[in-house]
Amino acid sequence: MPGLKRGTLVIIGGAEDKTTDKRILKIVHKLSGGDNSTVAVVTTATNSPYEAEKQYNEIFKSLGSKAVYGINITERSQANDYRLIKQIKECDCIFFVGGDQLRISCILGGTEFHKAVLDSLNNGKVIAGTSAGASMMSQIMVVEGKDDEAPRKCTLKMAPGMGLLQGVIIDQHFNQRGRIGRLLAAVAQNPGIIGLGIDEDTAAIVRSDLTFRVAGSGVVTVIDGRDISYTNVSEQNPDDPLAITDVKIHVFPEGYGFNLVTKEGIIQKDYEEGKNIEFEEDKK
Repeated sequence: MPGLKRGTLVIIGGAEDKTTDKRILKIVHKLSGGDNSTVAVVTTATNSPYEAEKQYNEIFKSLGSKAVYGINITERSQANDYRLIKQIKECDCIFFVGGDQLRISCILGGTEFHKAVLDSLNNGKVIAGTSAGASMMSQIMVVEGKDDEAPRKCTLKMAPGMGLLQGVIIDQHFNQRGRIGRLLAAVAQNPGIIGLGIDEDTAAIVRSDLTFRVAGSGVVTVIDGRDISYTNVSEQNPDDPLAITDVKIHVFPEGYGFNLVTKEGIIQKDYEEGKNIEFEEDKK
């Protein structure tokens, strides 16, 4: 579909409400086209694919989606199956469930399926992911690290992500699992990129202009390391505590946002005063 602008990313920090208000999943449904939408649920990250597929199938059907397809790819050879490629290209939304983000990148990375996901995003579709499905969206992703601990220089492992959003590192279940230390360490090692820590039941909704708005019950923490004046991350003794100075941290609840191009926060009243184009979920 030539001429379409880049689509929308819905990056969910995990444990989104699936039973009561379903606020975030309702936003995914609406952005995808509402009752005319078709959704592909990709279960590669989880060890319980059929349970995950069934759960999200029931949710999106209850919200009114026209069709929901389960995409259970467990081997790289499957990720080059033209029938699956055709199916997801016809969907309005591709939704990645949680589990292990390394499974997503190792099984899907560089395949025709991966290319089709990137093409879908560039053709105006919605790509959503929760937990591991959020972490894999960045160019570099956190694979493993210690929670609830003071930041240390080498307490995390990183790997290439799926590259849906350049210039960021995404971490999920953020405040619930005390992950600020590991995201600070990730930014210290990659100071030119932005760290996004997304809480449970919270989403960063990234538009085509690379601004995002927060939705949900928690917050999105933004760590900007461009002005770091000193860090000991490259020195010897890798298990030493991390030293870092002049790092900038923003915290945004629902209704606030951030511009990933200008690296500036967007306060709630700016949306209310119409200084930014409203999101689809804001329209009555």
